Amino acid sequence: LPEGLTIKKSNIEGLGLFTEKPISAGKVIGITHRFINDEILRTPLGGFYNHSDTPNCYSNIQSFSAVMIAKRDIEAGEELTTFYQIEPLK
Repeated sequence: LPEGLTIKKSNIEGLGLFTEKPISAGKVIGITHRFINDEILRTPLGGFYNHSDTPNCYSNIQSFSAVMIAKRDIEAGEELTTFYQIEPLK
C-alpha cells in the first residue's frame, strides 16, 4: 500500500482502505489495477477500497494502469471510496 494508507474494518462492507493523513484533491493515490495483455491484475490498493454513491476518489485509466485519484480534499481517518466505474481522463 502507498505510505499513509491502512486497511481496517469498514462501516460500508468488510474491510476498507483508510488514510492516516490528509490527501489533497487531485492527488494520485496509487495504482489499483494493471492491464497486461488480456488480464486485469488488481493491486493491494485495488483490493480494499469500497463503493460509494458519493465517493471521495475516482479511478482513471493512465497507460496500462488504473489509478485512484482524490476527488476532493480527504481528511485523515476517512475511508477511501470510489463509484465502481472508470471515469474518462480529465
